[in-house]
Amino acid sequence: MKEQGTWAANRYTPAIGVTLNIPWEGLARSEGLLSDIQYFLLHKPAVPTLINFATAAERERYSKRITQRLDIDVKQYRILNIHQIGINAPVQFVYDDLQKWNFDSICWPTYIATAGPVDDRLEHIELFLFGKNKYLGRLKQGWPEFNCIPLFKLDAIKFRHSPEPADVDNARYLLYRCSGGYPIGIFAIYVRSPIWEEEETESAQLFFTVGFNFYGNKDWSGFHIINKVWEKIHNRVTANVLNRIKQYCEGHFQAITDGYYPPPADHPVGDARHTTYNNRT
Repeated sequence: MKEQGTWAANRYTPAIGVTLNIPWEGLARSEGLLSDIQYFLLHKPAVPTLINFATAAERERYSKRITQRLDIDVKQYRILNIHQIGINAPVQFVYDDLQKWNFDSICWPTYIATAGPVDDRLEHIELFLFGKNKYLGRLKQGWPEFNCIPLFKLDAIKFRHSPEPADVDNARYLLYRCSGGYPIGIFAIYVRSPIWEEEETESAQLFFTVGFNFYGNKDWSGFHIINKVWEKIHNRVTANVLNRIKQYCEGHFQAITDGYYPPPADHPVGDARHTTYNNRT
């Protein structure tokens, strides 16, 4: 075994004579609210991810696909937003990495929207604006604290950790119900093999799908200004999140296939420290 490298200040330094060529090199981790804004709102992602519906018929086609694959009807939701990105790594590998995702990572705007599992379980996730879930106690010492209502909550509807026997898409997914905030509907993380007829070339195709009505009111979702503001923010953040997941997963997979192995398990996937790989050859 060659001499191991070291890491400090969230950056890995290979041992002398060892060269790392990992795609996530230069993928900076946000250190505060301003860098969240820079990396996830102002930065234009390299790969566009939003699936645009040119016609009502095309939206209907995607709605049927979602119903077939997730067994849930999205026609009741005014907003149907789907993002897709291809990842050069096996489907199961990408899905396993996503299951270890703790949201406190290089792939998520942690300071703008602090998200995390309740009781360390992915079945229940809460998201708070700016991470402030107890306001008064932080404003002035001695004031009573109270739990604020989160932006929204995610509660598991169904997790599919392996494909169905007759599933030609080789799909896995996490399906959630959104409640307790502005989106009332569903959110799904879906990974499948490429469909050659769709000219998809990467080994894994990752989808973030959300169908909802604003505060449960379908009419509110029809307001043009609400849609425009939400689309600008949500689509830019989601595109950057997916681009970072792509870069991370491809780098993680390459590091393993090139003979490197991950650091101890207490370094969560997506954490900047997870870029520490030691040469085994």
